[in-house]
Amino acid sequence: MQHNNQQPRAERSTAVVSQLLPDGGLVELLYDKNTGRTRFARHHDGVSEYIEQFAGRDGRTCVPVSPKNNLIRHDVLLLPECATPFGSCEELVHDIMAYIDRYLDLSEDFRAIATAYILLSWVYDAFNELPYLRFRGDFGSGKTRALLVVGSICYKPFFASGASTVSPIFYTLDTFGATLIADETDFRFSDERAELVKIFNNGNVRGFPVLRSAVTPQQTFDPRAFNVFGPKIVAMRNSFDDPALESRFLTEDMGKRPLRADIPINLPDVQRAEATLLRNKLLHYRFTTRHTATIDAAGYDARLSPRLNQIMAPLLAVAEGTTLRAAIMRGATKTEDAIRAQRSGTSEALVLEVLCVLWKATNHEYLTVAAITDAFIARYGSEFVRPITPRYIGQILRTRLRLYTYKRHGIFVLPLNQEAHLLQLAARYAVSMDGGISESTTDIHR
Repeated sequence: MQHNNQQPRAERSTAVVSQLLPDGGLVELLYDKNTGRTRFARHHDGVSEYIEQFAGRDGRTCVPVSPKNNLIRHDVLLLPECATPFGSCEELVHDIMAYIDRYLDLSEDFRAIATAYILLSWVYDAFNELPYLRFRGDFGSGKTRALLVVGSICYKPFFASGASTVSPIFYTLDTFGATLIADETDFRFSDERAELVKIFNNGNVRGFPVLRSAVTPQQTFDPRAFNVFGPKIVAMRNSFDDPALESRFLTEDMGKRPLRADIPINLPDVQRAEATLLRNKLLHYRFTTRHTATIDAAGYDARLSPRLNQIMAPLLAVAEGTTLRAAIMRGATKTEDAIRAQRSGTSEALVLEVLCVLWKATNHEYLTVAAITDAFIARYGSEFVRPITPRYIGQILRTRLRLYTYKRHGIFVLPLNQEAHLLQLAARYAVSMDGGISESTTDIHR
């Protein structure tokens, strides 16, 4: 019986990538391409050391993921080689900005935002909500170059641009806790794009895994939850149709000015070496700042929506210095304005414009839905192919704008005791209370 209880070594060990230890220590996987070797860096009480294995929570021996792993061996997933002291945070920020500036032509503000996002990626697991980073532009605009340069120094970057299907992305994010670097335009089929959108919808808030069915050897379906929470950087030509998803992205529009003469057309080999050195420094940054990274509630900006404040707070938490913070806030305002501009041409916004005009002009306690419909037809009826009916307008008021209506003497009316909600809607859709689109969306907050 004793012989049967002795399990082979392979069954008593488990391959891991990174782990937060019960004593507060951190363990991270390393890979040295020159020696073809993986090992661990462990940091505890201010001291870093290199180890081949450690005892896991369940009593099993934790060993490094094999260097023969296809993702590691083919540089699809990049890891640091060691933990290198980075000096001060100001010096690290300077090194990152200089590296980005050598190979990318970004606006000054977005270069600062990208720098802060790189730092955030290395401590992202200290937070519950995250923003995404996006490079948007047509082919030849430099967005793929931006993915390579910025993505290469993020935390465990996983380059998914060459994926033929989306399934490997779910498995890799769940297994490695990686930063997703994705060229969205590579996924040309609607079902693949829909799967990628699921990752973006569920991946910026902790605790919302994506459920997928896997086929077992017995040919039965086994539902599995995939954790897709983590940083994500995407390159794409256009925007997403969903304003809620759009609100999670900080975006740089590429190719709007001539390329700087000092930027190389082709990435030199030295770029990879520089990225490795920075990953080594950033690993030490993770070791020294992971447990102190926290959100400062005093940093919330009343000019931004609660959603945008929520996802910007982690970025501000790692941004030391007024220059970085100011650039981040300008980026947040730009995102807020873009979301409002996208909403401004919708049916909801047009109905809201008409409603605001009638609301201000009436002295009654309510407006009839029929009167709102007549005013809408007079103002915008010629722009619509479909018939504009009180039922259609009533649906917009109730289901999209969430305004309360009720039946009075056989006709539907909108009570005018909902001014607080109307003001919120006007701010969200960039509509002035006099009707029409506000000239400056930022004026709404003043």
